[in-house]
Amino acid sequence: MTYTDFFHSAGLGLATGLALIVAIGAQNAFVLRQGIRGEHILPIVAVCALSDAVLIAAGVLGTGAVITAAPAAVVVLRYIGAAFLVTYGLLAARRALRRQSLTASEGAGHDGGAKRGLAAAVTTVLALTWLNPHVYLDIALLGSIASAQGTPLQWWFGAGAMLGSILWFCSLGFGARFLRGFFARPLSWRFLDGGIAVTMVALGAGLALGA
Repeated sequence: MTYTDFFHSAGLGLATGLALIVAIGAQNAFVLRQGIRGEHILPIVAVCALSDAVLIAAGVLGTGAVITAAPAAVVVLRYIGAAFLVTYGLLAARRALRRQSLTASEGAGHDGGAKRGLAAAVTTVLALTWLNPHVYLDIALLGSIASAQGTPLQWWFGAGAMLGSILWFCSLGFGARFLRGFFARPLSWRFLDGGIAVTMVALGAGLALGA
């Protein structure tokens, strides 16, 4: 076993992790919105990256096989997650329709609405992460690919996947500030919240229908 093997497994983990994370989804939409608002970016990014690290480690340890063997638990989680996503989507739709709540505040980093507290923001992102049944399917997939690497390469694969998660959420959360000029216009916030509403409700409906 050479250093090339280690770096190959880590690179494969990085690519696989990014392929699973970089997609339009509830968690990414929330992180993007918080980044544009400039609210609690570091804690939100840290929670997302840490949650992914725990999930990836669980996959490498073989928890994905246990999850796959308990379909009833995944079904229950699917409906809970669907209800949460639809509710969040409807709240986003209400924000999009309420013009007075969509005026960007210069330098304050928020869109004129009530500033979301840290506890509320962290609770929301935790729910969006852990109540998404698709994440557990991703665990099973990552676990199967990791196990194929053998020991100890499976942990290099896992480390690569964790690095991909850190890079993505840092880019999404901290890079969103470059969009603040565009979102200084109230209409831009209406489009963002409208897009988030459609995404959340569509994802929730898909979960409820088993898609």
